[in-house]
Order: sequence, then structure tokens, then C-alpha cells
Amino acid sequence: MENSDSRSISEIESEQQASTEEAVSTAKNLEFDREVFAEFAVLLDKFTPILISIKDNEKLMDSPQVQKAVGSIEKELSRAEDLIERACSRSPIKQVEFVTQELGRSLGLVLFASINASTEVKQSIAALHKELMNVKFDSSFTASPSPSPSPSPGASPCVNHGPRPSKESGFVSEQDSFINEIEEEKISLSIDEVVRHLKYGNDEEFRLALLVLGDLIRDQVIEKEWINDEDIIPILFNRLGSSKPHNRLTTIQILRILALENDENKDKMTDAVCLSGLVKSLARDADEGREAVGLLSELSDISAVRRRIGRIQGCIVMLVTMLNGDDPTASEDAAKLLVALSSNPQNVLHMAEAGYFKPLVHCLKEGSDKSKILMATAVSRMELTDQCRASLGEDGAVEPLVRMFKSGKLEARLAALNALQNLSNLTENIQRLISSGIVVPLLQLLFSVTSVLMTLREPASAILARIAQSATILVKQGVAQQMLSLLNLSSPVIQYHLLQALNSIASHPSASKVRRKMKENCAVQLLLPFLTESNTNTRTAALDLLYTLSKDSTEEFMEQLGESYLGKIVSIISSPESESEKAAAIGILSNLPVGNKKSTEALKKLHFLPILISLMRSGASSSTTWLEESISGILIRFTVPSDKKLQLFSAELGVIPILVKLLSSESSVAKCRAATSLAQLSQNSLALQKSRKWRWTCMPPSADAFCEVHDGYCIIKSTFCLVKAGAVPPLIQILEGKEREAHEAALNALATLLQDEIRESGSLFIAKTSGVQAIIRVLESGNVKAQEKALWMLERIFRIEEHRSQYGESAQVVLIDLAQNGDPTLKSTIARVLAQLELLQDQSSYF
Repeated sequence: MENSDSRSISEIESEQQASTEEAVSTAKNLEFDREVFAEFAVLLDKFTPILISIKDNEKLMDSPQVQKAVGSIEKELSRAEDLIERACSRSPIKQVEFVTQELGRSLGLVLFASINASTEVKQSIAALHKELMNVKFDSSFTASPSPSPSPSPGASPCVNHGPRPSKESGFVSEQDSFINEIEEEKISLSIDEVVRHLKYGNDEEFRLALLVLGDLIRDQVIEKEWINDEDIIPILFNRLGSSKPHNRLTTIQILRILALENDENKDKMTDAVCLSGLVKSLARDADEGREAVGLLSELSDISAVRRRIGRIQGCIVMLVTMLNGDDPTASEDAAKLLVALSSNPQNVLHMAEAGYFKPLVHCLKEGSDKSKILMATAVSRMELTDQCRASLGEDGAVEPLVRMFKSGKLEARLAALNALQNLSNLTENIQRLISSGIVVPLLQLLFSVTSVLMTLREPASAILARIAQSATILVKQGVAQQMLSLLNLSSPVIQYHLLQALNSIASHPSASKVRRKMKENCAVQLLLPFLTESNTNTRTAALDLLYTLSKDSTEEFMEQLGESYLGKIVSIISSPESESEKAAAIGILSNLPVGNKKSTEALKKLHFLPILISLMRSGASSSTTWLEESISGILIRFTVPSDKKLQLFSAELGVIPILVKLLSSESSVAKCRAATSLAQLSQNSLALQKSRKWRWTCMPPSADAFCEVHDGYCIIKSTFCLVKAGAVPPLIQILEGKEREAHEAALNALATLLQDEIRESGSLFIAKTSGVQAIIRVLESGNVKAQEKALWMLERIFRIEEHRSQYGESAQVVLIDLAQNGDPTLKSTIARVLAQLELLQDQSSYF
């Protein structure tokens, strides 16, 4: 036969099956010693179903131990074939007996290695193994069981025969090394020495005793009475904890064989000490853990075992770890054991705490009412990670909890709602909640005035607030209006959740109709009284919703707000409240129309600008993007170019340094708004610039105050000069960045340095600060309006020969590409710039 190493285990099994069938057929047809070979054929024939069972079990065939054992069977079947084919003239009884027992010995190896096989397969192997080991052919050529141990393989059964084929010669010496080692120990150790070594031997003595014990058990040389009388099982468990790893593995393997033999052996393994030892092995070496979980799984059909295992600290955690591990055999046994343990609700809770939720979900679906309440309460109290929430949702926890809420009694409904509140912190579960049809029952509950249901309203409102984060809620007509009508009928906690829900609904990009409908239903008037609410959470939630509603119809919103509530908003900003509350209040004011002078005067009277500047100087907005965006939006109101007096008022208070600081904000919106304010201020710098000749004091101004762009003395607070304010470098940096939405505003600010009177000096300063390259870059990546402003600036800059020479070549490539591929509205301006660069005549009709 082929070397087994070059073939798959399945191929070996198939060949063995075919060889067995051929040997059986040949043996039945022999004329010589017909009775002996007929009985031998009957025994061989029993191999076929066992080989088929092994071949059909992929996991079993993947085991190296099984492969080794199958190789041993392969050798013995080969010898059986040779024996039958040769059918020598002398009596074959001893040879047949020996080959039969060697087949039994090899089958014992399969039994030893087939711990993970089904009980039925193991029982079949064990039965045939016993029959083969005890066979004895008497003088009448009838096979009969014999109580005597198998003959030593040391004596050759063919000693009286003539020459054998080379394949057969020395065949006993070819036994597997593992078998030889055991056989040697059987010779060197007596039964009493085996027991003594098991009890008191050192590691090596214990190892050898285990090998001999395993062989004795497989060969069925020892009876169960001896196992009981010598307390073998307690001895093995006693040595388990203190043994070396390889000895622990062998010990557990032997215990598994003993557990399979009879229930009496199992019963000796069920006390807490034994089980604790096995649980410790779960966390050790992978092979040891696999055997330990296999043994625990086999013992789990005993109720006392299930009860005790669940109480052993760390057991369920380890089982869940093995369930999710890479070892398929260990995972399968861990799953079986977890199923067995899940009959105890406390074990189910421990599994959930370890991140295994399927038993808990099963209880929610099919458990008793008491069990369902217990599980729902546990979910509500767990500190769940998003991964755990996702697992619960995927395993199907949401649907039975919703059913509990809809149809259960008060205790069940409360437990279900609290559990759903915990699960609703995950976005994926929000969609499951909506799909389960929970929205309408939640609203009905909130409208209920039944006193016994009042405890349900808070978790119900919290779930609604989470559900409202999904845009799917918008398909539920009238939900926002119903929530608005509940505001004044609810407790502060419920009001807070309803306000959160309303803000989520109103904030959806496609919710413009909902916002309009809310304002038509007097939402603003309903919300304004909440600004005086003492509860900070409720007041902040109301401010957030007002901010959202203030984005549309700002003139109308200002009228509804009135000066009294405007003052309340300013007082919130000036008080030491939370950053989020201040940001919402400032956001509301930033949405008021810039051109509304009435609101501007009201804010001046309330000393709002000094409060805002103080807030910025304190660094309160250093990490709050929303706050920076809102503040920069409000400052546009106080820097409108049509009101120089207001500009001077703002500059005196220190607005300009704050605006320059905002140019470096992480928010592109804040950058854009700050650049817009600086552009508005810089529009009036030329008119406000002091003359070179200082007339108003005997003390001449510092030379540092002289501005090379405005050709005069500039003071930041009185002339709003971008150059002296240090605003030009950060404005150019914005142009070099990728935030295209801020490009136009930055260009507008820089363009104020190219007004007719200062065009030449402004161009020189922009070029000196590397601004020309940045402007050209905008032509490549900016939007149309930014490109239009960049072209206007380049046309003015390129009126200077020096700039045409230095930057013309890099600009012309971009300009030509923009002319060919850019917006058609830009072509005439591009033509003028190209003409300046002498690449196109002034009157060309090319474009």
C-alpha cells in the first residue's frame, strides 16, 4: 500500500474500506480452514460501517491522533490481507488470533483518539474493540471471547512458517512507537506500581503510569471494579492541578474515556473540586482546554454538574471565549455546554455579561413571563458597549422587547422600555425600533393620564428622543406636532426628552416643511418660556431647538423673540453656564438678520459685544467649533461697512484681533465669516487712514505705525488696517488650504488692498507675502465666484511689469486651461489678463 503520508485521511479510509471488503470476500471463499477464515471474515466485515462513520466525520478525520491510529489499522489490514492470500497449509489459528487482536489494538488507538466523535460511533468502536481483543479460536475453529489478555506482540505467530514476503517480515517491530512504549511499561510496571506512581510518583513516573493506564483501559485488561476499588478517578483529579501540561492533557483524555464507559464513572467526576480543576484547564494550553471542555460537555447531562459548573468563577467567561475562538472542536463543545447551562437563568445572565446574548434573547422570546422580566431588567442595567448593543440587536432582542411593551403587564412593560432605552443608544437599533411599530404606542403612552402608567412615560420619551435621530421618523405624519402639544403636560425629564426629539426631527436636512409647520403652530412662543426654566438640561434643549428654528424666516423669528427674551438670551451668554448652552444662545443671535438695525441697537444696549469679546478672550471657544462659528457670524453685524461709527465702536472694544485669531480656526465657516468681517472693516481703512503729517499732537507717531500700503500712519483700532493687524498672512494661508468655501471671503478681504488709490502698493505687499501664487492656485481649485474675484485681482496685480515678469509664466498655463475648460462667464476677464501678459491682443475675439 502507499505511504499514508502522501494521501488524505479520507483516501486512506476509502482504501481501507475497499481492502476490508476484498479480504472478507476472499476469506469466505477459501477452502482451507474454511471455518476459521469464515469467522475471521465476520469480524473483518464489522470494520466496514465503522470506517464509513469515521470517513463521514470531517472534524474527526482532521485530528492528527486519528490519522495516526488509522495508519496503524492500515498496517494491520495489510497483514490480514497477506495472511488470507497466503492461507498456508499449517494451522492458521494462532496467526489469525494474533492479527485479530492487533487489529483490535489499532482500533483501540482510534477509540482513544476519537473523543470528539458521536456517542454512537464511539460505542460501535468500543464494542468491536472489545470483541477483537477477547477473541480466541478454539480447536473446533470457533471464535469465542476470552478473558485472557492479548498475547505479547514480542512473539512472532509465523515462526513455524516458511519465508514470508518482504512486506510481512519483521512486521511486529514496525509497531507504532506509542504502542511500543506502552507495551514496555506493561512489562516493567506491575499493576500495584501503576497505582503507586499515579498517587505518589514524580512527573516522569506519573507520565509513565498514565501511559500504562491508558493502554490497560483501551485493552480492557482492567475491570470497572478495579477502577473503583483503587479510586483511580479521584487520584487522577487529585493530580490534575499539580501536574505538568503534557500530563494534564493525558489525564483528561483518560478521564474522558472513563466517562464514556459508564455513568458510574461520570458520577465520580461531579463534585465541585473535580469540576473546578477542569474549569482551570479551560484557560490553559489549547489542547488541554479542548479536552477539558469536551469532558465538561459530556458530564453536562447530569443536573448536579450543570448546577455546579455555573457557580465556578470564570467558567462561563472562559466558555464564551472558547465559543468565539478558532478551534472548531472546542467551540462546538463550548456551545453544547453553554446550551446545557442556559437552563439556569442566572447562568444566562452570566453569559450575557460575558458578551454571549443568544440564550438571553431566547428567554425573551420563549421564556416564562418571570424569566422575560428578569432578562429585560438585566439588559436595562448592563453597561453595554456599542458592540454588545449591536449583538443584541442582531440576535433579535428588540422585537420581543417591543412585544413585551405593547402587551405585557405593568412590570413587564417597564422592564421592556428600560431595556429598549439602553439598546436605542445604537443607530442600527433605532431602525429596528421603528420597523417594530413602536412609535405610535409610545405617543399613546405619553398622552395617557392613567396614574399607573406614569412611571413608563420617562423611558418612553427617552426612546422617542433616540428614534427621532433617524430621518425615517419624518414619514410619520404629525409626530412633531403631537410632541409639541405634550410639552406643557409633562415633567421636566420628559420635557427634556421631547425637546431633544423635536430638535432631532427639525434638524434633518429634509425637514423644512416640518419646521415651517412647527412655527405655524406657535412653536417659538411655546419654547420661549423655557428660557427661564431652572433645569439646565431642559433650558439647553429648548435653546437648541430655538436655534434650529431660527435658521428659517429670521425676520419673523426676531419679531417673535422680542427684546425681553433677547435680554434673557444675552444673560444666559454672560452667566457661567455650560459651553453648549452658550453656543446655542449665541447661535440664535447669529441667525438674526444682519440688516435689522433694531436688533443691533438692542444688543448694544444690552452690552452684548463686550460680553462676546470677553468670552473669546477667556478662551472659552478654543475647543468649540460651533461657538466659534456663531461668534464670527455675530461679528459680521457689528462690522457692516455702512456704519463707520459702529465699526469704530467694535474696533475700540478689540474685535479685530479676535477676527484675526478666528482666521486660524479649524472651522471653515468661522474662517469665512471672520474674513468677511475683516473685508468690511478694511473697505473703510483708506478713508480713515491718518495722513503722514501728524497734526493733532506734539508727539509724532511711532515709525512702526507707518503703513507701506496705505502710505500713512495706521492704527488698528482707528483705521482697521489689515496690514498692521497681521491679517494678510493667515488670509493667504486660507487660499493655500483645501477649504474652498472660505476662498472667496479671503479674496474679498485681500482685494481691499487693491483699491485704485493703493493698487500698486497693495500689489507689492501681496506679492511680498507670497499672495500672488496663492491667488493663481485659486484659479485651479476654487468655485466660480472665487475664480472671478481672483481674476479681478490678478488683472490689477499684472498692471505692474515686475509682477508680469515674475508670475506671468506660471499664470498663463492656468489661465489658458481655465479659458478652455472653465465657466464661460469668466472668458472675457481671462482674455484681459492674457492680453496683459501679451499672449492675446486687447481686442481679440478669441473668446
